[in-house]
This record gives sequence, C-alpha cells and structure tokens, in this order.
Amino acid sequence: MNDSLPTAEALRTALAGLLDGLPPKQAAQAVERLIANYRGTTPTGTPLLRDRSDVAAYAAYRMPATFEAVRSALDAFRAAVPGWVPARHTDVGGGTGAASWAVAGAWDDPDVRGAGDGPDGVDSAGTRRTTVLDWAEPALVLGRELAERSGSSALRAADWQRSRIGPGLTLESTDLVTVSYVLGELTEAGRTAVVDAAAQAAQAVVVVEPGTPDGYLRIMAARDRLTAAGLRTAAPCPHSDACPIERGTDWCHFSARVSRSSLHRKVKGGSLAYEDEKFSYVAAFRGEVATVPARVVRKPQIRKGLVQLELCTETGGLTRETVSKRHGDLYRAARDTAWGDAWPPPHA
Repeated sequence: MNDSLPTAEALRTALAGLLDGLPPKQAAQAVERLIANYRGTTPTGTPLLRDRSDVAAYAAYRMPATFEAVRSALDAFRAAVPGWVPARHTDVGGGTGAASWAVAGAWDDPDVRGAGDGPDGVDSAGTRRTTVLDWAEPALVLGRELAERSGSSALRAADWQRSRIGPGLTLESTDLVTVSYVLGELTEAGRTAVVDAAAQAAQAVVVVEPGTPDGYLRIMAARDRLTAAGLRTAAPCPHSDACPIERGTDWCHFSARVSRSSLHRKVKGGSLAYEDEKFSYVAAFRGEVATVPARVVRKPQIRKGLVQLELCTETGGLTRETVSKRHGDLYRAARDTAWGDAWPPPHA
C-alpha cells in the first residue's frame, strides 16, 4: 500500500503496480481506439470502456492527465472558497476514479482540513464519504483496486456504484459533485440532465472537459445552467456574468503539466518525460465566493524587461496588461505568474 497522500506520484505508482504485465501491443491498440473516441465529436450514448484491457489502457493513458487537470481546477476553487471542506463527494462518470484521487489530494492533507476538525459527515480521522458513479463495471472494478493502493482512507472506503449517466440521472444530496471528461460522451439531453442533477444535489460543482473549442462550449453550457440554478462561478471566471469571449472566435482553456512514467510513455508511444494537458473547466458554489480581480487566460509572454498578460477581469472584460521592470515587485511577480493564475497575486 502507498502510505502517502493521493498525489500524482502515488497514482503513477498504483498504476504501475496494478498494470504490470499488460501487453504493450494490446494496450497500444486499445489506446488508439480510445483516442479516436476521445477526440471525436459524436456522442456514443454507451460506455467507451468495454472490458478490462480497455480500462487498463484508459487508466494508463488518461488517469495522470485527468488527475492533474482536475487538481488544477480544485486548487483554483479552493482559493475562492477558503476553509470550505466537502464531507461528501460524488464523482459522476468517475470511471477509474481520477477525479476522486484529485479531491482526496486537495483536501486530505491535515494542514488543509485540520486534524479532527472536519465538517459534518467527516469522521475524526478526516474520512470523506466518496461515491463514484459510472456505467462501465470494468472501470469501477479497476478503480476500486487502484483506490485500495492509495494512502487515502476516503478513497479506500469509497462506494463504487454502477449507474447510467445521462437522462433520468438522480443524485443524493452531497457537498461536492465532480464531472470530469464526461459531457463529451453524452447527448445534449444527457449533458443537461447531468448538470441539472449536480446543481440540484450539491453545494459545489466542478466540471472539467478537454481544452478544445467543443470542450469549452460544453463548459459554457454547463456554466449557464449552474448559474441559472443559483450557484456562483468560483473559478476560473472572476465573475458570474456572461463570458466575454465571442463564441466561435476563441475559447478559454488552461494547461496542466503531467509527468510521464515509463508505463505512460510506453502506452502513449511518447519519449518526453512530460506532457501538457489542455483543459477547460468551471467550478461553481452555492454561497459566497472570494472572486479574484482577474485571471490569466493565456500563457504569459515574457520579453526582455517586460511580461504581457492576457486577462479576464472581474468587470467582465478581456484585457492585456504589460508589466515592465519599472513596476518593481509587480514585475517580479509577473515573471512567476502562470497560465490560469489569479492576477495580481496576493500581497504583490
């Protein structure tokens, strides 16, 4: 068992131990089919993961990237609702549980939640009640096996339930719902049903999709329904008003660095030790949120003596800010600012 917290390294270790002996050729073939579906535009209406080999390939191919994307979204969400800790978490379409690993990594650190000081529903050891819902039984089985290798009591005690994700979905009352890389597999009616069910059941909803134009449009549709249901946008937007990006001209997305294990490189056929996962997301909360003045929505452009930042602002507009050496501490802060960060940084 891995006794550390659910980090990216802990996940890679669990994957390597569970998938040891997976024939590379079989895994590569399954990955090619999954990539085609992942990048496609036609919802399947059926599970993409059909059997153990599909699930194992998917886990090696997608779990590290999904973990990093969801964790990045959760970091921004936590900054907007400091001190809030979910006692109950429902992972809709969670598959092998990458989002649940990210939730555990975000809140299970005693320095974050306070030892023995959790909200109602969290026991004295800080165990969260986690439920993972998915319609692919092989994914749930493998996800449970991976969770047993984690250092998280919440993950090891999670309830893995088979459920059809789409129209007719009902969710029990919970604190946090995550929906990661799921909406693209559904029809429009299915997407609406999932988002509406999440908004009705939870205090907080975090939705993550691929950082593509289509993924962004799905996020915007989800954001619209969440705000219409009374939730406030906590991240990435510094406001809950309409997105200032004209649909069809651009899209809002972010990037998370993913370290590749040898298994990951073998399955994906890559040689680099890392890759960058592009993703779009919305995190919404039913309550007060600490909005940021602006968020960096493109990779900062660093030039000699200056930094150019593309910003989405609290007043609802897009703007470009140039920070030069003459700005002193603010310039040094700008050089350390990353895509997706709040601006200006606290205490700058």
